[in-house]
Amino acid sequence: MTADTDRTPVPSPFKGMSGRIDARIIRCLNDITGRALFPYQAAIVRIGFSLTFLLYLLREFPNRQELYGSASPWTFDLAQRLIASNGAFSILMWSDSGWWFEVVYLVAIAASLGLLLGWHTRTMSLLFMVGVLALLNRNVLLGDGGDTLIHLVASYLVLTRCGQVWSLDAVRRRRAAADGSPSGVPTRVALWAVLGLFLAVAQLTGFAELSWGWALFLWGMWLIQALWFRVERGGHTELRAVLDATANVVHNAALLVIAAQVCILYATAGLYKIQGPRWQDGTAVHYPLHLAYFSPWGPLSRTVDGSAVLVTALTYGTVILQVAFPFTLLNRRVKNVLLPILMAEHASIAVLCGLPFFSMAMVFADAVFLPTSFLRWLGSWVSGTARRLLERVRGRRTAEA
Repeated sequence: MTADTDRTPVPSPFKGMSGRIDARIIRCLNDITGRALFPYQAAIVRIGFSLTFLLYLLREFPNRQELYGSASPWTFDLAQRLIASNGAFSILMWSDSGWWFEVVYLVAIAASLGLLLGWHTRTMSLLFMVGVLALLNRNVLLGDGGDTLIHLVASYLVLTRCGQVWSLDAVRRRRAAADGSPSGVPTRVALWAVLGLFLAVAQLTGFAELSWGWALFLWGMWLIQALWFRVERGGHTELRAVLDATANVVHNAALLVIAAQVCILYATAGLYKIQGPRWQDGTAVHYPLHLAYFSPWGPLSRTVDGSAVLVTALTYGTVILQVAFPFTLLNRRVKNVLLPILMAEHASIAVLCGLPFFSMAMVFADAVFLPTSFLRWLGSWVSGTARRLLERVRGRRTAEA
């Protein structure tokens, strides 16, 4: 036999692999902590959900008292009892007076508009979440499924850095960097002081009924704003780096949770549909087309329902799309093909079934999966179109003058 020492060593196929794996892990950690990933996706989610809720509030402004106010069939006492049992949060439960309801409703509109424009996004995202929870938890009998998604995403947006692009904050930061001067300091301080003073007075007078968890969260967000402002103004480089890294990790985790929420929504909806006999025999789409509540365009609904093949295709296609969607994320090309089909499906639901806000919420939730290159092109196209329209208006005014 040949001694082991005489054998020629065989090169290992795993040689150097550990080094490559370590490099990938380090690169991944640097990405997670070094920057807020997918800023355009976060921005489109911010714009979409704030726009959806803003349009909903404006549409229902004449009916606000019947939906969430003193004239609602779901009375203040019933809402109090339910919230006491499920631990939900709504600042409308602090008082049943008419003036308080009007203030909350108007602040919700203002916060939605501020978040849509990206004006002091950190503060507006918190006020937006409070407004969403205040109204949607006040009357749980309202809603079409889109309200639940708005409820969830509004809570996640607070944790994201969703104002890095397509926002007034981004414009102000660019101008401040060019001028070398601090940006928006008086407004930031005023917002911070007013909100802190209101929260303190509300708690000390007993007006605000806050659990210790919500009190800790709200005061914690208030203190984080103060710390962030102090670090930015004080030039604490190391502490600023720590805060930036922490904010990046939280932002990236929140975006991941939003994406996971959308996947869970589609998977569960599709799997529940599979168990229904009407979805199994391909007739499920037929029934809502014959309900007056879900048929705002009667002739169009009857035209769609007149084709048995189309109804069957829509029924089975809906189930297949919803069940398959989470798995298509494993392949970018398949995902980019399926995503527009899903968005088109929701657009058709908005028209056929008269559910515009549900469809808007779903479309903008899907937008978290849109490619960055497409979103950049979309932003350039929108800004270019707006610039050309503005130039035309100015040209006409100049000609008229």
